[in-house]
Amino acid sequence: MPVSSDVPTADAADAALVARMSNGDRAALAELYERHAARMLALALSILRDREEAEDLLHDVFLEAWRRSADYSVERGSVRAWLVTRTRSRALDRIKSTRRRRDVPDEGDPVVVTLPFAMDDHQLLRQTLKHMPEPQKQVLLLGYFEGLSAAEIAERLGIPVGTVKSRTRAALASLRELLGAVAHE
Repeated sequence: MPVSSDVPTADAADAALVARMSNGDRAALAELYERHAARMLALALSILRDREEAEDLLHDVFLEAWRRSADYSVERGSVRAWLVTRTRSRALDRIKSTRRRRDVPDEGDPVVVTLPFAMDDHQLLRQTLKHMPEPQKQVLLLGYFEGLSAAEIAERLGIPVGTVKSRTRAALASLRELLGAVAHE
């Protein structure tokens, strides 16, 4: 799958914006927001399923990016991946916090799903998921986007917890294999 030639340029431009932010440049924050807010909002909405909550989270993520801009390192990944990771993490934190406030026990260990590529490549993710068996895709999406534990996924799908864990392992192995094939197309 060919990579767009402007990706490195966009990554460099984003990194330059974050560097300017670390020097107090508010215009750089506004530009970074313009470049990435729609994608971050879509991600937050897909996890939280509440527009007001997602917009609030988006504000918090960009405020955190402003405050922590000096901590950003190009060596650890793209700015987009940095923002996506923060958005996903904060959204899952809010879901878990809401569960605790409702006094709903959070049963079981969470299904820790770390995708073997940067989540900011949505086209690659969609293409890869098309080739994955539906049962594997289900547990992967519930664990990653909704942050559900193995017990919660098992309850939602009406299957044993062991089956959830097996499907998760198989899904991640499948992703790695499919991504290798897609990368060589």
